[in-house]
Amino acid sequence: MNAVPQDVPARRDWRDVLRDAADLALVGFALVVGALPVVTAGAALATASAAVHDRITDGGWPDARTTLRRYVRGLPAGVPVTLAALAGAVLLGADLAALATGRVPGGAPALLVTGVVTAALAGYAGLVVVEVGRAGGRGWRAAARAAARSCLARPGGWAATSGVCCVAGVLTALVIPVALPILAGYALAALHAVARRPAVAVEPS
Repeated sequence: MNAVPQDVPARRDWRDVLRDAADLALVGFALVVGALPVVTAGAALATASAAVHDRITDGGWPDARTTLRRYVRGLPAGVPVTLAALAGAVLLGADLAALATGRVPGGAPALLVTGVVTAALAGYAGLVVVEVGRAGGRGWRAAARAAARSCLARPGGWAATSGVCCVAGVLTALVIPVALPILAGYALAALHAVARRPAVAVEPS
């Protein structure tokens, strides 16, 4: 009788896929709950990204104490990041709305260029979130620099994260509100998946 090699990984079945899907949904709900005060959104996103990174690299989720510590530790740095992201999103949204309704000149060409710029910025922001997760949920400035280097070195990866953000944005407008946290968890996992590469060393800021 032939012995089964011990180093052969176990084959994943539908129960493993279902378990991962449920775990990501829980991550999404935890992310939304942690971001409810709005100014805590940065810390919640960094903590969720770090959890997804741990799952991908180590095969397991962080314990509750580690997750809570990351969240609390990330609050001071996360507030200005959240405010800056909200201000940028509002300005770009207002610009796109004004161009789409014809309130400002430019027409379809200007709308197209603005849309491409918005998608590119969203992709860059997605890479920043991935880099923060790789650094344990901290170091936003270092993560921003690492993401910029990644965009220049791997434009295809930048385009992929932009695509994930665009698809997530479209689905956000289509799904029912109760499903939005689930979408958040899946979108975060998708960002980590398409940005998979040797991590760039970052120092906490």
